[in-house]
Amino acid sequence: MAFDNIRDAAGRIEGRVLRTPLRHSAWLSSIAGADVFLKLESLQPTFSYKVRGAFNAVLKRLEETGDRATPLVTASAGNHGRAMAYAAKQAGLPLTVYAPDHAPRTKLDAIGELGAELRPCRDYDEAELRAKEHGASGRALFISPYSHPDVIAGAGTIGLELLEDQPDLDLVIVPIGGGGLISGIATAVRGLSTRTAVIGVEVEASSPFTHGLAAGHIVTIDVGRTLADGLSGNLDPDTITFDIVRSLVASIMLVDETRLAEAVSGLVRVERLIAEGAGAAATAAILNGGLPAGSRKIAAIVSGANIDPEKLKALI
Repeated sequence: MAFDNIRDAAGRIEGRVLRTPLRHSAWLSSIAGADVFLKLESLQPTFSYKVRGAFNAVLKRLEETGDRATPLVTASAGNHGRAMAYAAKQAGLPLTVYAPDHAPRTKLDAIGELGAELRPCRDYDEAELRAKEHGASGRALFISPYSHPDVIAGAGTIGLELLEDQPDLDLVIVPIGGGGLISGIATAVRGLSTRTAVIGVEVEASSPFTHGLAAGHIVTIDVGRTLADGLSGNLDPDTITFDIVRSLVASIMLVDETRLAEAVSGLVRVERLIAEGAGAAATAAILNGGLPAGSRKIAAIVSGANIDPEKLKALI
């Protein structure tokens, strides 16, 4: 992944996605003892950052081939599928999405409403396996939700915006599932700033990077249920994100379900922002404490807002 790929992606998706605000949080600043800013990717057209990578992947394919006949296929915990369905519909491309049948109805319903074919699976690991098999059959082109250069480059445009708005950031806190978001942001940040560190946040119920980095290679773990369904699942053994994270990410923090719930609730009550569990993970890390010393200016990514209303009501 090269910095120039992210610059190209920014030009490609301009006008298709929102340049999201970076909003100061007095609440989190008082907790962290630093200036904390929230990057509100929850305000995107599909209510998550995933639309950046989806549009970049779809539009780049059309640029390179002009092919509108070959269907696309992907796997998703919900947000990537929704974003791909949104981008594919605008581009006139057919799409099949494999997704866990226990994913939030908010996400699954939106995928179908946008015209994609939805194929439910037992869990995310099965969804990814079946989507890759579908692509390998030659019936469709597989677009990984995280291990695809164009998806990563699209996500990396967030890093460009962060440092355009706050060039002297000390720290960027990023939720980490498959690693596509943090790989893109870390690549962009490294290309613009030598002073800014990037750290990831995993949930205790699903922490393949924490375990894999400790082992020195990708490992398979037992995945538990979590409020952060968008961060849940094992890594593709062939993912390109593992080496990027190992090279560019300073550390990874773990948060538990109690802290996630507090973060979702706090964002609603104090900031008047809706965030799903994955979208609140960076906030949860701030509530946890233990951030790197000397971090005076911090950006936390609010990556998505696709949470079922009933679940949100129970949390607040």
